[in-house]
Amino acid sequence: MTNPLFYAKILLFGEYGIIEDSQGLTLPYSFYKGTLKFSDLNTDFEKKSNTSLGKYADYLTDITLPEKFELDVNAFKADIAKGLFFDSNIPQGYGVGSSGALVAAIFEKYSVLDYQPESISKDELKELKKVFGLLESYFHGKSSGIDPLICYMNLPILIENRDNVDRVTIPQGEAGKGAIFLIDSGMTGETGPMVQIFFEKMKTEGFRKTLKEEFIRYNNACIDAFLKKEMTPLFRNLKNLSVWAYEHFKPMIPESLYNAWKKGLDSNAYYLKLCGSGGGGYILGFTRDYGKAEKMLAGFEKEVIYRF
Repeated sequence: MTNPLFYAKILLFGEYGIIEDSQGLTLPYSFYKGTLKFSDLNTDFEKKSNTSLGKYADYLTDITLPEKFELDVNAFKADIAKGLFFDSNIPQGYGVGSSGALVAAIFEKYSVLDYQPESISKDELKELKKVFGLLESYFHGKSSGIDPLICYMNLPILIENRDNVDRVTIPQGEAGKGAIFLIDSGMTGETGPMVQIFFEKMKTEGFRKTLKEEFIRYNNACIDAFLKKEMTPLFRNLKNLSVWAYEHFKPMIPESLYNAWKKGLDSNAYYLKLCGSGGGGYILGFTRDYGKAEKMLAGFEKEVIYRF
């Protein structure tokens, strides 16, 4: 296949919790995509991307990967010299996996062994997640490897715990009144600083306790209810999750959305949650009546990703 496309991803549930062994649920988002291409590097975008790839190739030279997941870094460098760049419309700093798609594309093209995503076993998925974590840590300082894994597999993935992941079937969407949607906060977020804030918070026993006893419980219950298509428990736990985030993840909530977040909780018309690390980019919304939520969120750019 020439120039395979790598789609963005959306982490529906599990932001920050997956660092502490909660479950997570993530799916590909084909609205945004990227692919490796060659060009004469005539535009600033192409030049910048090519230069970035060169720096990344230097990083790859310095790390050691397991033999079965080795990359042909010399071929990668030779292609960079010929004008390779990553042609992508995935917004950076929006929590939809811009670096994940890039890592997936590089692995697919330069992996020494030939892998077919559909034939990768559950044990190999676990190994591949670790490898992708190492490959993506260049961009974030520390990476779980989940984003590149989703982008590479191009399938919904259930994160069972810190180590194990598996393919999962998402209930078929239908043209109902309910929706899951993205809201554009109008600002980019940086993963590194947000994750740093989270680790600072984790130093306090009270925060660790509430994260484990409340956040992770609500998060896992949401995943269970969503996969079973049980909307009443889903929305009950979503509200708990949204309240918890409003109280404990305030620094990660873009300021432009504070009031809208609270308005959703007060009216029960919709509930908001972080999409990725927060700080900017997209926020996720869940509602049983999208028409009503849309009116209440007038002025914000929104994209529906799932109907029910």
